[in-house]
Amino acid sequence: MDPVFPTHPGVIERPESPLHLDRQYARDGVPEQVHVPETSLFANLEMSARRFPAKPAIHFYGATLTYGALLQEVEHMAGYLQRVCGVERGDRVLLFSQNCPQFISAYFAILRADAVVVPVNAMLLEDELRHIVADSGAVAGFCAQELAGHLAPLVGTTSLRHVVVHAYGDALPADDAGFTVPDWLRERAHAEAGFAGGVRWQDAVAAQARPGPAMAGPDDLCMLPYTSGTTGAPKACMHTHRTAMSSVAGARLWRHTNAEAIFLASAPFFHLLGLQNCVNGVVYSGATVVLLPRWDRETAAELIERYRVTCWGAPPPMLVDFFAQPGIEARDLRCLVQVGGGGAAMPEGTARLMRERYGLTYSEGYGLTETASFLLANPLHRPKPGCLGVQTFGVDARIIDPETLKALPQGETGEIVVHGAQVMRGYWNQLEANAESFLVIDGKRFFRTGDLGCMDEDGYFAMRDRLKRMINASGYKVWPAEVEAMLHGHPAIQESCVIASRDERRGETVKAVVVLRADARDTNEADILAWCRETMASYKAPRLVAIVDRLPRSATGKVAWRELQDAEMRA
Repeated sequence: MDPVFPTHPGVIERPESPLHLDRQYARDGVPEQVHVPETSLFANLEMSARRFPAKPAIHFYGATLTYGALLQEVEHMAGYLQRVCGVERGDRVLLFSQNCPQFISAYFAILRADAVVVPVNAMLLEDELRHIVADSGAVAGFCAQELAGHLAPLVGTTSLRHVVVHAYGDALPADDAGFTVPDWLRERAHAEAGFAGGVRWQDAVAAQARPGPAMAGPDDLCMLPYTSGTTGAPKACMHTHRTAMSSVAGARLWRHTNAEAIFLASAPFFHLLGLQNCVNGVVYSGATVVLLPRWDRETAAELIERYRVTCWGAPPPMLVDFFAQPGIEARDLRCLVQVGGGGAAMPEGTARLMRERYGLTYSEGYGLTETASFLLANPLHRPKPGCLGVQTFGVDARIIDPETLKALPQGETGEIVVHGAQVMRGYWNQLEANAESFLVIDGKRFFRTGDLGCMDEDGYFAMRDRLKRMINASGYKVWPAEVEAMLHGHPAIQESCVIASRDERRGETVKAVVVLRADARDTNEADILAWCRETMASYKAPRLVAIVDRLPRSATGKVAWRELQDAEMRA
């Protein structure tokens, strides 16, 4: 941590700003400041379990896990990490799974063991996992049974020594409780983990090991979520209990949620939208979360109706798909009170349907992995459609010229830079990236988001473009440089350029423009697409391929990706 920039105090006030809405915040239930607990994220679970031991923490297809039972399982698993796996304070532990009760238990067990959570996208394959394990130095991990084959080869050949394997089916109730449960979710745990260094979840819990005293404080690292990088390899964001807690405490207060709220978790927990809102935020409030392991619009409607879900955070492509499903008008969705998210523009047709049929206003917000999700948000009482929102508690967001780094006047488009208690401490083992990503303005440390936006006369921010190359496919960020680096591993590809292509359902999708080696002219688009599906996570694998004789270049010899991108969007 840079000593020039001390940790933030426990009381965070709203910044001075040109907001015309300032005087209305208190009247509409948003106070001037938020008190951030000076504790670890695990302490939130401990407190909620003491306050509400018999209250449902998790609903999973008819199965219910109370706060008391959740805490007991977390304690046993934390003990196993420490006593059997040898996990020590500050060690990194992988978490590789779809949404399920075991994910939440494992997450808090890692924190209870004073270790650092490394959430891993469940769509990654072995080579992608190898980079994360090597970069983080993870010594242990939790893995869903159907994903174990990707992780097993890394045990004993990298820093990874132990993996606890869970099966989603073990968390299901004895009967289906009236739900349509997909076949892939039903599989129960195998008799053995299946590889050296692996142990079944139930065997680890049955050991009933007890952890030592909880030692982690607010300025200890709590997680290293990876974000894909503009230079190829993903980078880990260093978040402490304080940075994550600042986001959680501010978001709960801003959105008026409490212990009676019921959240639908459709966003994946390995992404901070899901992890912060539907794990940390829910447990902080003592609320209840209803789990959806993978997106399924029919099941989502069934869960909302059955459990009377009140709060739902989802990216616009998910909501477009949800409200377009046949028969949705017959569902009783009157329980929904708040629906929000970000990551893409909300189509006006869907926004109008939500407003006119259900009385729901989509509340857009803006955050990044680097800012623990919550950063800018629309006030619930006065949202502006198409806007990212206003500065939340303690956030200082400004618009600067990305070249000169000088402040720009209101209304002009420039790079959004942000200062706040939720901003990460930096990228893990990335001194050069840190130097490029942070700057000092008025004695304060600001993070450069790489997003181009502007601020209006009321203090609302709007997105205009991207300074960094990035493709937003169904809410997942795909960095072209990373995909290009992987494409260059194909024996037939000489060079490539990855761009975004419009897609009716995904918003954007990944397109690869490639030049083939002279001795591989018989390779076709289908061959490359098949190779990509086997080599890359599905969300980043190109869906379209164009084979060309040469790529356009700038005067300095660099591939002119913007020329290709503009031509694609015009087409």
